[in-house]
Amino acid sequence: MGKEATGSEVCMPLLDDADKHGSGGEKDLEVPPPWKEQITVRGIVVSVVLGGLFCIITHKLNLTVGVIPSLNVAAGLLGFFLVKTWTGIMSKLGIWTTPFTRQENTVIQTCVVACYGIAFSGGFGTYMIAMDQTTYNLIGADYPGNRVEDIKNPSLGWMIAYIFTVSFLGLFCLVPLRKVMVVDYKLTYPSGTATAFLINSFHTPKGAETARKQVRCLGKYLSISFVWSFFKWFFSGIGDSCGFDNFPTLGLEAYKNTFYFDFSPTYIGCGLICPHIVNCSVLLGAIISWGCLWPLISKRAGDWYPADLGSNDFKGLYGYKVFVAISLILGDGLYNLVKIISITSKEVYSQYAKRNAIPLINNSHASAFVMTVNDNAKSVEEQRREEIFMKDRIPFWVAASGYVGFAAISVGVIPAIFPPLKWYLVLISYVVAPAFAFCNSYGAGLTDWSLASTYGKLGLFIFASSVGSNGGVIAGLVACGVMMSIVCTASDLMQDFKTGYLTLSSPRSMFISQLTGTLIGCILAPLTFWMFWRAFDIGSPDGAYKAPYAVIFREMAILGVEGFSSLPKHCLQICYAFFTSAILINLLRDLTTHKISRFIPIPMAMAIPFYIGAYFAIDMFVGSVILFVWERLDRKDAEQYSGAMASGLICGDGIWTVPSAILSLCKVNPPICMLFSST
Repeated sequence: MGKEATGSEVCMPLLDDADKHGSGGEKDLEVPPPWKEQITVRGIVVSVVLGGLFCIITHKLNLTVGVIPSLNVAAGLLGFFLVKTWTGIMSKLGIWTTPFTRQENTVIQTCVVACYGIAFSGGFGTYMIAMDQTTYNLIGADYPGNRVEDIKNPSLGWMIAYIFTVSFLGLFCLVPLRKVMVVDYKLTYPSGTATAFLINSFHTPKGAETARKQVRCLGKYLSISFVWSFFKWFFSGIGDSCGFDNFPTLGLEAYKNTFYFDFSPTYIGCGLICPHIVNCSVLLGAIISWGCLWPLISKRAGDWYPADLGSNDFKGLYGYKVFVAISLILGDGLYNLVKIISITSKEVYSQYAKRNAIPLINNSHASAFVMTVNDNAKSVEEQRREEIFMKDRIPFWVAASGYVGFAAISVGVIPAIFPPLKWYLVLISYVVAPAFAFCNSYGAGLTDWSLASTYGKLGLFIFASSVGSNGGVIAGLVACGVMMSIVCTASDLMQDFKTGYLTLSSPRSMFISQLTGTLIGCILAPLTFWMFWRAFDIGSPDGAYKAPYAVIFREMAILGVEGFSSLPKHCLQICYAFFTSAILINLLRDLTTHKISRFIPIPMAMAIPFYIGAYFAIDMFVGSVILFVWERLDRKDAEQYSGAMASGLICGDGIWTVPSAILSLCKVNPPICMLFSST
């Protein structure tokens, strides 16, 4: 998935290895199976299993730190492993099964990514729970603009209805442009390309052996992570202050400022996946905020804000934490939005100018000669890819009728669920959304950077301010979800078309796989979130599942309605400084050479610990150090197995969430509370 704070780096180290095996050559001379044979029952079963697992992992990350690494490689690798295991068992039982092709592998990976993508774009850790009672209470009943009328607690019924209503539109809005984006403009979509090379490498003799070793590595660390999470549970006691998650590894004074290592396999896995600059940016943000800024502001208690306020009162230090984080996020998002739109506009104009250039020689024979040379310049492999990609067309009427049909349903359903967002506002959002979806998909194809949440925040401010104080908070949050869902899904679909193009998969099978994955996700994502909601104290600032972005999104909506009048003393000036700093840092990254820019931090990553705390930054940095040392000792080994190791750590900890939730629902508490305090 292309999320703003993350990339596809888990895929990238495998590119070199994939190139050796090749994505073309003799393998491409094989005839791909018809599109109907690329979608199999076993593939759908595997997709449901992996989709459910990755939904749980996405929810856990969304509700804890909000950093979601790309799980595309894990989806492709685990899909390969499960189907190979399936065919192996059937073979031993003497039951014939159809061969496992790279096209089926691609379809499974696409279906899984579409499924767990709903857990991200559905807003279960952001705009959706920003409407709930807990977030309202956290901000305060007497806070200007925070009205009791703007509360809507999660319910399985309306969540599933809402997700079904908004999740399919993004699949239809850019389908007619698939040839333009993939074939004509030849956009790279780095994540999609890396995934395609990886899948192609699996289906060669040498690649299959490498894949088996990677699966063994993934299984090993998955088991270690699961057992360790199970072991930690015994010491976590009752409440949120016990166990290894609150271990003062750097001393009690550092622990008070959230600087400690909490032994989380998930965050260490994220550190292995994310680039070093992301991990270092997160740690730098933690040092600036919790090491310097918050201790300095806390000394101004009684002057800048009342000294007797609670730790979660927005009129005190808590308000500075939230609004400074928002200013960094908005500064980074706004800069990259303008940058991507500028790049997109420039490239589109360049393509248009080339197509409309006047030929220097107006001669039919010369034109024919030029066309022959251009055709010969294309490799046989590329011509064949284009032929297969254009063979199974998706009719324009299917895309148009699908978009119009789901839009019509949404115009009726969304105002019924959220009355403040009137039907004509929903209609307006669906009129402008395809333009935003195109800009985001084009930008992601060029840079691998999806700005879906930025477009969502843009819609949040516009609709919140237009509706005003009478329901503007709810209207803004829902509009954010509508925009974010369409833009994110459209970008993911185009990325998957690129993967299908490179693996000789039918675009029709890819599209149906996306539809199937979205359908599965519309059921599994709300159900798995409901498990978290019922089992844990979601949104508590002192709990394990803080849902940090819920408060941030609600505050953004309130800002859209009320303006800046409610900020603590000097908070606005500090926010201006960090907003400007985010823009200048990004500008510096773009103006300097790669040798210098690769050491310049990323403001979006720096913003995350400002509100959440420094503990997860320590864990991610540990993961980064492990990878750094590993690369120095054996780069090839690190490139081959670091992604599998990271995926195993994340998946094992994610799987433990299920029995942990069941134990919590059954009122079974851990037997031991390991607690540290000063004497």
